Amino acid sequence: MACGTDLAHSMFVTILHNQDHALLEDDPGREARADVVNVAAAMADALSGGRRRVEVKPVDDVVSLADVLTSKPDVVLNLCESLGADSRGESLVPAMLELSGVCFTGSSSLSLALSLHKNKAKEILRARGVPTPGAVVISRIEELVGVDLAFPLIVKPSREDASVGIDFDSVVHDRASLGKAVNRVLRTFRQPVLVEQFIDGREIYVPLLGNEGRRALPLTEIQFGAAFADKPRIVSYEAKWNTESPICIDSPSRLVELPEKLRARCVDVALAAFDALECRDYGRVDVRLDSKNEPWVIDINPNCDLHPQAGFARSALAAGLSYGDLALHLVELAQERHHGHPTRRLAGPDAARRAAAPHRDVHGRRGGLRARADRRRQPAE
Repeated sequence: MACGTDLAHSMFVTILHNQDHALLEDDPGREARADVVNVAAAMADALSGGRRRVEVKPVDDVVSLADVLTSKPDVVLNLCESLGADSRGESLVPAMLELSGVCFTGSSSLSLALSLHKNKAKEILRARGVPTPGAVVISRIEELVGVDLAFPLIVKPSREDASVGIDFDSVVHDRASLGKAVNRVLRTFRQPVLVEQFIDGREIYVPLLGNEGRRALPLTEIQFGAAFADKPRIVSYEAKWNTESPICIDSPSRLVELPEKLRARCVDVALAAFDALECRDYGRVDVRLDSKNEPWVIDINPNCDLHPQAGFARSALAAGLSYGDLALHLVELAQERHHGHPTRRLAGPDAARRAAAPHRDVHGRRGGLRARADRRRQPAE
């Protein structure tokens, strides 16, 4: 697939990323915030060439973001995941881009805000009939007495991502452990706590690409190894970001071929969840399979990690999209939404624009699936 060949003209692309990992002395999400710098560099390299002008702009507050907008880019590749070391700032970036009328990649401010506030996202999923584990939100420790969910449970900050605030003690089996876990999140993150029923089963990632004609790229699964023999099978913050730790090394994600009916069910649930939050362009939906192989949505990740060694890029590669093709395709998707098909855009600002064509099939055109490990750890050959 020759993605992006229509874009090889004079185009100004600005890549935005947060640069706030050093702002707080004690930041429990520091590693996740720092990693986006590497993603921005990789995307800049992938998009450079032809007659495109690419600039990388770090932002750490609203003022620095406003300064970027004065340069009037043709397209903004939005990689911002926070502002001021606060994950809630993630939705402020697209909000300002929307108000400025700038074309940008990824989901809207509304979708990012909803997905970040996990309890609100779950309310919408339940209203739309999308299976998601039962949960309650706790703002004060006194509210523990009202928790009426069957154990085991998992305790999370309600508005963080990248597994921030999740470790083995987050999975609890009794009231005493529940109280300790809730108190720890309230004290550390100073935000409401999500207490959710824990689905102890396979963890499947469903990467989604496109808008009209949206579809799934090849699925991946977390392979929990021997290091989890006496521990909950969860992707904790350490397992995700501490690449030297045994639990990180022993929990790689790999492409998985599920039985067709099960795969279709996982994809259908993921598409329904993505649609419920009005996500767009690209993202990932995480599901867990229960003892009956029924999928349950446990997280929605619009604007997911685009590092070349991360799961989304590897799934795209397995479907025939190189990293460069993927980068250009994301720009193309944004252009299609913003002002029609980019080939019509080349004719000039007064040219007639046609509606975006259905997203092209990126599957099965170049070879089969390639078994690759998550970028966090490479498996032994």
